[in-house]
Amino acid sequence: MARLPKVTRESMAPDTQQHYDSIAGSRGAVRGPFAMFLHSPDLAARIAHTGAYIRFETTLEAQYRELTILTVARTWDCDYEWTAHQPIAEEAGTRPEAIVAIRDRTAPAGLTEREALVFTYVSTLLTTKRVPDDTFKAVLSWLGEQGVINLTATAGYYSMLACTLNACAVMPEDEGDPSLLPA
Repeated sequence: MARLPKVTRESMAPDTQQHYDSIAGSRGAVRGPFAMFLHSPDLAARIAHTGAYIRFETTLEAQYRELTILTVARTWDCDYEWTAHQPIAEEAGTRPEAIVAIRDRTAPAGLTEREALVFTYVSTLLTTKRVPDDTFKAVLSWLGEQGVINLTATAGYYSMLACTLNACAVMPEDEGDPSLLPA
């Protein structure tokens, strides 16, 4: 059970309910991290705006965006984020073998060259707090300047979500979903 109550529209001050409405309208519901972020409504609105770009408008191809998100979720061992994004990754064309390799912590083994590059860039950044020159140059050569920044921002954004979900102990079961991430 989450450590903070899920914010409802009715529990919010009237002058902040538009933030709830905006988030619910763009995402279909207020769930997971946004149910926590709404404890700080202005922050929630700003995060939602950034998230809309990262999730729906980024230059990253959907399969690589989702591979990034799954790498972040596994790095942070974030059940909620993994469970929310594994089906999205499958629908976006992320190879099942790549999903399993990240889930089972065998990656980069079993990944294609580009999948391994995304995985290595993101996992190295999150675990060592740096990206080696050769990895950065390879991503830059492939994705260009905007792409390397979008990849980095995607890793950072979903890390922020994972931190919030983990700190507040939000689990997939809170939304009635079984966890897809093994212990």
